[in-house]
Amino acid sequence: MTAAIEFRGVSRVFGDVRAVDDVSFSVEAGEFFAMLGPSGSGKTTCLRLVAGFDLPGSGQVLLDGADVSAVPPFERNVNTVFQDYALFPHMTVLENVAYGPRVRGVSSPERSRRAREMLELVQLASQAERRPAQLSGGQRQRVALARALINQPRVLLLDEPLGALDLKLREEMQIELKSLQRRLGITFVYVTHDQGEALSMADRVAVFNQGRIEQLAAPRELYARPETAFVARFVGSANVANAELATKIAGSAAQPFAIRAENIAVLSESAPLAAGSVTAPGAVVAVQFHGAASRWQVKLDAGEVWSALVTEEDARALSGFAVGTRVRLAWPHAAAVPLSSASSGS
Repeated sequence: MTAAIEFRGVSRVFGDVRAVDDVSFSVEAGEFFAMLGPSGSGKTTCLRLVAGFDLPGSGQVLLDGADVSAVPPFERNVNTVFQDYALFPHMTVLENVAYGPRVRGVSSPERSRRAREMLELVQLASQAERRPAQLSGGQRQRVALARALINQPRVLLLDEPLGALDLKLREEMQIELKSLQRRLGITFVYVTHDQGEALSMADRVAVFNQGRIEQLAAPRELYARPETAFVARFVGSANVANAELATKIAGSAAQPFAIRAENIAVLSESAPLAAGSVTAPGAVVAVQFHGAASRWQVKLDAGEVWSALVTEEDARALSGFAVGTRVRLAWPHAAAVPLSSASSGS
């Protein structure tokens, strides 16, 4: 099957900055694909290259197998939803949604019918005659989605679409977006710096760093088996041991590794160890309460500050441990994930 989107050795340079550096990947038809990374990592430039808002300096961008590297945006069967919604304030919700068919010369009755269908789809039919200023942030976002979807694009591009919403509304919209994508079967390409959004919605995630893709995998694979130090830190904030630290912990030459905070136990210096455990001594520097668990920050004797997630049940046994208390961090040997690079992202 032909990929909905394919990048072949694409680069884009702005002056001395290689915003996109020889990137190759493909997005399957009907896939929810996320591009995740910090500001300046190249993800938004890739989105703009798909939309046609920017052109590659080298390489090819393909849509449905056709090279569109030099094709203008209005000739590409894609639409974009932006963080600021970009709605027309003087138009009603219905008129905003019907704008695309109107530009394409669709008759007034037909575009009104299609717009109302779209508003039903995003559960905003009752708001059709209101103006954007009369809606909540979540409602405006759904209007923007309906407007982008009404022309039935092959690909919907979403550029940080939930960034302006509060946490609770973002979580609700994540569920709605994923549900909508499944119902429509349209390819979604979602750009975000928020790992929670990417992991909760996407079928696959491309993690960008300095214009390149560090790792492309399904969310569970990214979280459980990060390949580089950058991915380990950016997706789930793992503790990372470079070769020097790994060697200090192991007592002999060791490969760089990552260990998730939830896989680490905080123990007193005299507590017994389970068979197969790896330990690192240190001192408590901070304890942050997060409800069901607390995050313990421990300065290792080897020099790094590592985090451990401690459940409330386990924390009761550590209730007398103040900042400065000597402890041991312990984890199963199998919980450490080998890394191919400990320098990237450090």
